[in-house]
Amino acid sequence: MPPALHQILPDAEQLLALEPEELAGIVLEYLNGLGPGDAGQLNRHNFGLPHTVQGYPPPLQTRIRRALMEAWSWLEREGLIAADPVQGHDWVFITRRGGRMKAAADLKAYQQASLLPRQLLHAAIAGKVVAPFIRGDYDVAVFQAFKEVEVAVRTKCGYPASDYGTALMRKAFDASTGPLRDVAALVPEREAVAHLFAGAIGYIKNPQSHRNVPLTVPAEAIELLLMASHLSRIVDTRAVVP
Repeated sequence: MPPALHQILPDAEQLLALEPEELAGIVLEYLNGLGPGDAGQLNRHNFGLPHTVQGYPPPLQTRIRRALMEAWSWLEREGLIAADPVQGHDWVFITRRGGRMKAAADLKAYQQASLLPRQLLHAAIAGKVVAPFIRGDYDVAVFQAFKEVEVAVRTKCGYPASDYGTALMRKAFDASTGPLRDVAALVPEREAVAHLFAGAIGYIKNPQSHRNVPLTVPAEAIELLLMASHLSRIVDTRAVVP
């Protein structure tokens, strides 16, 4: 017999403290655990009935039922459950994507992956970072992004593989001799761009080249990936100065 909701999350107060998108993980875990004899729970009306919240304190059950329906609506909006075209009114089925998320932790990983604004990433970087980001390997994604920046600079300048790291950036963007310097910009601005590229490679990429640098916050990883994308676009727009 599949676990009841109160067995998955026994603490009623904790349940009520969750946002709909957080509680949705619990609901999806419950729905994925239903057996053939419990298919009636894949019905919006049935799911909202009092028997769903049996095991929770009676004074809190109405609030819990409403919170669960908020989570149900979130799952529908995300396409993790969908209206069943066979059974009709109020019936749903667990979608292919929803079926791959057996536990609340799986949904959390999906939510974090969905934060990545792929359309804002430079094409060359997106091809390298999306897969590790989805897996939660944020440090790998960031390292790959800044490696692409380094490769793009070296390739555009025609430098050999022996040119790399911060020295490569300062050479490429040198205010007086760098082939990627902006001759229309003031010298202090050219110097600032050289500092920007060298600083990004030295501070973000190089440490990850030599040791494990923990990176566990998706939002921080996204900020760094967008920074790498911006640097790549600068490289794209620069004409090589003889």
